[in-house]
Amino acid sequence: MSIDILVPQLPESVSDATLITWHKQVGDFVVKNENLVDLETDKVVLEVPAPESGVLTQILKEDGVIVTGGEILAVLDIQSAQKPVSSPSPTEQSKATNFNGDDIPLSPSVRRLIHENTLDPSIIKGTGKNGRLTKTDVLEHLDQQAEITEPAPKEKEQSQISIPLVTSSTIASNLRPEQRVPMTRLRAKVAERLLQAQQNAAMLTTFNEVNMQNVIDLRNQYKTRFEQKHEVKLGFMSFFVKASIEALKRFPAINASIDDNDIIYHGYYDLGIAVSTPRGLIVPVLHDADQLDFAGIEKSISDFGAKAKAGSLTYDDLKGGTFTITNGGVFGSMLSTPILNPPQCAILGMHAIKERAVVENGQIVIRPIMYLALSYDHRLVDGREAVQFLVTIKECLESPAHLLLNI
Repeated sequence: MSIDILVPQLPESVSDATLITWHKQVGDFVVKNENLVDLETDKVVLEVPAPESGVLTQILKEDGVIVTGGEILAVLDIQSAQKPVSSPSPTEQSKATNFNGDDIPLSPSVRRLIHENTLDPSIIKGTGKNGRLTKTDVLEHLDQQAEITEPAPKEKEQSQISIPLVTSSTIASNLRPEQRVPMTRLRAKVAERLLQAQQNAAMLTTFNEVNMQNVIDLRNQYKTRFEQKHEVKLGFMSFFVKASIEALKRFPAINASIDDNDIIYHGYYDLGIAVSTPRGLIVPVLHDADQLDFAGIEKSISDFGAKAKAGSLTYDDLKGGTFTITNGGVFGSMLSTPILNPPQCAILGMHAIKERAVVENGQIVIRPIMYLALSYDHRLVDGREAVQFLVTIKECLESPAHLLLNI
C-alpha cells in the first residue's frame, strides 16, 4: 500500500514554503518519524517526518520548489514494514549515518551543512546539550579540515612557480570576486517588514542613560546562589524585562497597536526578545511575561537561545508579541535607533555598558552607564509618554527595589 507525503498545514500568516533539502532519495528505506525533507518558511525551518516505515517510491517536488499546505511531496510504499536484509551500499551507509538509532537527532541547519559537505557526523564532537551537534561544531570541523589540507609554505612556493601566465583581465577578475545568491525566505521577510515599518509608521526615537551600578551589585551578590537554585545564570535581560513590564503597565498606549482606524490595547504582556541567528534576525516571544519571575524569564531566554542556535524554534515561539527588546550591546553597539517590529508601536534598544565619569552629589565618580533607545510610532504614542516610559525603566533599573517590592 502507498501513502502520500504531504506538506503540513501552515499557519494562517504563512502562505507557502520553500523545499530546501531532501534527505532521502527514491528507493531508500525510511523509518517512521525519520525526517524526509526540510521546508523553509518566512520564520522557521520545518521538518517533514515519515508517517510510517517503508520505501520512498516517488519524489514529486524537487529542491527549491515553492509548496503550499496539503501539497503532495512524495509517495511512500509501506507494504514492507521491515528493512531489507541485504547489505547496503557504501553510499547508503554514509547516508544512514545521519539517522543511526544511537545518534542524537540533527537540527535542519546542521543536517544541511553535513549533507552539502558530505561529512560523517559520527566523527565530529558535539558540544550541545547531551552531546548534540551544533552548527558551530560542524563549521569548526570544516575549518580544521581546511588547515590540514592547506599546503606547506614550500609547497605553496613550488605551486606558485608552476602557475601558467594569465592575462591582466583574469587577475583583475580574481581580485574582485562576486557571488550572486538568492535571499533566504527569512532575510526577504525581515527586509519586507523593516521597509513596511519605515513606510507605514511615524517612527521617532528618544534616548536616555541608566546607571547600572545597583543592578550589577545585586547580580554579583546573588548570581551564584541564583544559579545553584534555579540552574540558570542570572543575566541583565530579566531586569530589563521586569522594568519594561512595569513601564508598560503605567503607559498602556505603548503596549497597544494600530489596526486601520482602531487602536487595540492589549491587556497582556507578550515581550519579544530579538535574537541573531545564522539565518538572520528572529524575535521569539515571552508570552505572559508579567507572570514569570526572574528565574522563569532567564530560563525562557536561555531556551530561546539554544533553539535558535539549533534551528529548532517553532511558530508558537515566534507568534504574537506586544513589545520588543533588542540588545545591540552584546555586539558592542554604543547607540542605535531600533526599527519597529510591526504591528507593535514601540521597541526598546539596549547597548553596551561602559564606565563613564558622572556627577553624583557634586562629585565626579566613575559609573557603569548604558544608553537606552526607545523607538515608537508617533501616530499612537506622544513624546511625553515615550519619554516618561523610558524614565520609568531608568528608575526601575537604578533602584531595583522597585522591581522586587513592586512599588
